[in-house]
Amino acid sequence: MVDTIKDFIRFLIDIFRDRTILWGLAKNDVRAKFASSLLGIVWAFVQPLVTILVFWFVFQAGFKNPPVDDAPFIVWFVPAYLVWAFFSEVLSTTAGCMREYSYLLKKVDFRVSIIPLVKIISSAYVHIAFIVLIFLINLFYGIFPSVYNLQVIYYFICTIYLLTGLGWFLSAIAVFIKDTVNLVNVFIQIGFWMTPIFWAPETMDPLVLSVLKLNPMFYICQGYRETFVTKVWFWEHYWQSLYFWICATLLFAFGAVVFKKLRPHFVDML
Repeated sequence: MVDTIKDFIRFLIDIFRDRTILWGLAKNDVRAKFASSLLGIVWAFVQPLVTILVFWFVFQAGFKNPPVDDAPFIVWFVPAYLVWAFFSEVLSTTAGCMREYSYLLKKVDFRVSIIPLVKIISSAYVHIAFIVLIFLINLFYGIFPSVYNLQVIYYFICTIYLLTGLGWFLSAIAVFIKDTVNLVNVFIQIGFWMTPIFWAPETMDPLVLSVLKLNPMFYICQGYRETFVTKVWFWEHYWQSLYFWICATLLFAFGAVVFKKLRPHFVDML
């Protein structure tokens, strides 16, 4: 346990020391994704925006879906959907990041564990822009910013922390199991329906809901919605908050251990 804490502190120190390299790699990663396309980085926003427009047209303009939690459907839907889009994007990209950055693995003085963080930060740029979109949609419907909106910073940190552990784990095993990316995509499709993005928790059977709450992203997606729609502070769910941090910390430690154990074999496999 003591060694794990020391490794974590050392990792934080290395991240601070290599912050310039990390930010530079993240910026280059954003550019590289869309370097050969005509619209460039605009494509990073197209799919989420199209999904939002489709849901708005079908459920609000078409079916005249009634308000949910006293808010227009699209206002209720967008916060949870956008944080899920961020989460799923990072999962799918970190699973293949070691192969993508294999040329860095041979550099003795380079800390390979920051490569998954590059994918997290590059996706975070787009997510932050979408957080601004949430405010704009709310303003369009006459919902003005409030002090509750500040806790989006807290839930953003929760998402980064959860993704770091998962990113280490997925990036490490993907070196040895090439089907990892496909398995992650299947998980993302299933996870979408197991997370309160398209459905309201109060409509679920209590027994089913208690099982679905075991999903850490339940806490985050619901938290984003409570930040922008229902106006509930995160500490009001103290048991669920405690569960999330225990679960996320275990995943963080597990991902770090797996990555550390498999790291010496990366070069041979790639």
